[in-house]
Parts: sequence; C-alpha cells; structure tokens
Amino acid sequence: MKNLLILGAGTAGTMMANQLRSKLKKDQWQITIVDQNKTHYYQPGFLFLPFDIYTEDQVKKVGKKFIPNGVNYVQKKIDRIFPEENKVKLEDETINYDILIIATGSKIAPEEVEGMKGKNWHKNVFDFYTYEGALALRNKLRDWQGGKMVVHLTEMPIKCPVAPLEFAFLADSYFKEKGMRDKVELTYVTPLSGAFTKEKSAETLGYLLEEKKINLEIDFAIESVDNENNKIIDYGGKEVEYDLLVTIPTNMGDDVIERSGMGDDLNFVPTDHHTLQSKDHENVFVIGDATDVPASKAGSVAHFQSETLTDNILLYKDGKPLKEEFDGHANCFIETGDNKALLIDFNYKQEPVEGTFPFSVIGPLKLLKESVFNHWGKLAFRWIYWNMLLKGIPIPFVGRNMSTKGKKL
Repeated sequence: MKNLLILGAGTAGTMMANQLRSKLKKDQWQITIVDQNKTHYYQPGFLFLPFDIYTEDQVKKVGKKFIPNGVNYVQKKIDRIFPEENKVKLEDETINYDILIIATGSKIAPEEVEGMKGKNWHKNVFDFYTYEGALALRNKLRDWQGGKMVVHLTEMPIKCPVAPLEFAFLADSYFKEKGMRDKVELTYVTPLSGAFTKEKSAETLGYLLEEKKINLEIDFAIESVDNENNKIIDYGGKEVEYDLLVTIPTNMGDDVIERSGMGDDLNFVPTDHHTLQSKDHENVFVIGDATDVPASKAGSVAHFQSETLTDNILLYKDGKPLKEEFDGHANCFIETGDNKALLIDFNYKQEPVEGTFPFSVIGPLKLLKESVFNHWGKLAFRWIYWNMLLKGIPIPFVGRNMSTKGKKL
C-alpha cells in the first residue's frame, strides 16, 4: 500500500482529497489529509462579514464534513516536513509518504511591520483577512461614528489581490446606506504605483475611486504604525493619519515551511509554474496559496490548479511525463458597492480585458463592466463553494485554462 499525504484541509487540500479519492485505487493508495484547524472558513466571506452582509455561520463550517469517505483525516499540528526522508512529523506521530501535496496556504503576519500588531490591534487597527479580524471589525463598524478610515495594503503578494479595493468600495456603500458617508474620509494606501495591480484594469476602472470620493496614496512603503498618534509612516517619511485603520498585513506561507527549510523569504514553496511540482523534490507537489507561482492567491486559482495537479499526480505515479499545463488562470468578481460588481478573467500572460464570460456573445456575464448580475454572481458563489467546488464537482462551462472566447483581445 502506498501513501499519498496532503498537508492542509483548506480550499486546495480539500479539493485534492475529493478529486484523488475517486481516481486512486483504494487497495493501492492510502490517502491521508492533515489539518491543524477543526474549522473550515469560506475566506471570500471575510470581505462581507464586517458589513453585516454575511453572518458568522455563513463563513465557517466543520472541516471534516467535506473530507470524503476513504480518506484518513488527521486533525493535529504539523511540526516539520523531512522531504529527503519522505516523512512528516506531527505533534505526536510521524507519517511516511510516497507522494506529498503541500496545501498549507498563507497567513497574515502583522508582526512584520513595527507597531502594527500593537496595543490597538483589533481596537482601531484591524485586518479582515482572518475570521477574528473581520468579526472584530464588524463589531467596531456597527457603532463607529465616523472619521478618517484608511484602507492600507502592506505589500504583495496577498490572498485575493483585489479584496482591499473591494473593501474600500463596500465601505463607501455601507456608510452611504447608514446616512453617514459625509462623516467618513476614505483613503486607499498602496505600495504600488496605482490602485489596480493590472494595467488594463487601471485604465478601465480608474474612475471608481474618483467617483466614490476615495483618496489614493500610492508608492507608500510602510515602515511602522504609530499607535500613539494614529498614523502610518513610510520609509520616505510620508505619513497618513487615521481614526480607523483597516490594513492588509504581509502575507506569508505557513511556519511549517520555514521550519522545514523548504520555502523562500516569505515561506512560499518554489514550484514549477505549469506542472505544480516542487522545484526541489520530485515527489512533492504544491497547490494554492502555498506556492510561489506568479498567479493570484485566490480560490479560483486553486480550483484550476487542482484539475491540472490531479492529472499530474496520476501521471507521476505511473512514471509518465507531467503536463506543463497550468497557465495561471484566475477569474474573480470585484465588488464595487451599491449592489454591483465586475468580473475579470486572466492568466500569466493575458491581462484582464473586456468581453463576455463564459460564452462569446451571450455571456451572460460581462467582463470589466459593472453590473448587478455580477454582484449576484459573487454572492451565489458561496453556494457553489460549499456544495460543488470543495467536493470536487466540476463547475460547468469554466475550464481550467483561460479561454479566449468572448474576449476583446
């Protein structure tokens, strides 16, 4: 009996467990998945939780219920990976493997910036990239009387690169609905040279910040958070004052990657961009936010990666060449507030463009165009996530690689 071991039962790990269990013969392969947390979070929902659009129960469930029968589920802390010995040490046992899939994700590291995780953490300095942070921010916003709100991005890469902008747009809408938009000065602060990470998106969507009266501060490389005077300071001496700071801290891979000596400076695992095989260990594969591939760290990317990786695991076990197939495909809805959203679809080489999705002409979704239909598409994805995506059920009409159909290239 051979052993396939998956580290992490988040989005990527759970999908891999479901897809591989149906394809690997049970009398030949034992599949084990290890996770350090009992709760599975719908992380896109953290964006909505602060604005009372989603409730706590809509963004979290017991993780074990999504693991298929025939997969050994272990809920323990992961101490270290020993890739040269083909084994993983847990808190109180060691598991050997023939094939390892690393799906340990990424996490925020506010301690990387001086003062960020200081005395005001989750008091007037918040994140929304964790369940605890989003919930604390929701409670704060319910009673907040207004002032200077700063939405701040520390550095790239981050999970879901558009989420900080979405938060700013939703905040604008939220305060308008509460009749207090005139009491809130909204500022978006980024280390990039523009609000959007993709040039085409910046050209097409730049009007949104101006339209919503959101101030923009670019090229801001944060050095510290001054908790005494409520301001953030960059290395060049620039300062931005706040009454309420919503920050996206540095994102890093899991600590187990650092302990195992398998990652880069941010604990992301060097991974072949197209096969998803570890660059250093041939029987180790990496998926989702744990990789260093230059694709968005988003659920859609993990979904498209999982299909290629499933094929490559089957090829690898049979000693066949791997598919150099994954093209960095990502698509995501961007909430723009006022019950509207837009959709982008892109990959390693192709920036977002206008057009229709998933079909040419009929769409029905429009690319790089605001619409109520796109907004409801984003909200509907929560059902798809819990009932299809995690369970490895194919999503109709959405291929693993980016299609050019309907796009104005």
